[in-house]
Amino acid sequence: MTVKVILDSNFLFIPSQFQIDVFEGLMTLLNQKFEPILLSPTHEELQRIAERGPPKMRQHASLALRLAEKCRIVEVEQGFRETPDDVITRVAAEWKCPVATNDRALRKRLRDKNVPIIYLRKRSRLEIEGSIQ
Repeated sequence: MTVKVILDSNFLFIPSQFQIDVFEGLMTLLNQKFEPILLSPTHEELQRIAERGPPKMRQHASLALRLAEKCRIVEVEQGFRETPDDVITRVAAEWKCPVATNDRALRKRLRDKNVPIIYLRKRSRLEIEGSIQ
């Protein structure tokens, strides 16, 4: 069975910030086939940062967009007042699949909904919190 893993934008910044191959890390951590998913609002957020963010963030976002080519981009509706994080939380809870993120606030929201979280630990390795069905 292939596990869907929803990636948050900041998770795709890890390679440029910490020189870690997140896809290799996911393969090692999950020890099974996985499909990296990028939701359309997250993809749009990366494009916005790459075009209009501060210079350092534009660099990270440009690399993140290249990494996003390895992901399946899934078109999802973003409500009027919904942020990309709101969409990730909603879809992950619906799909019952893990989310890869380093965002503390998002991790807390996912934890409250019992969604497994994959994150960078000690700037050196990926770790999972919760269990994957």
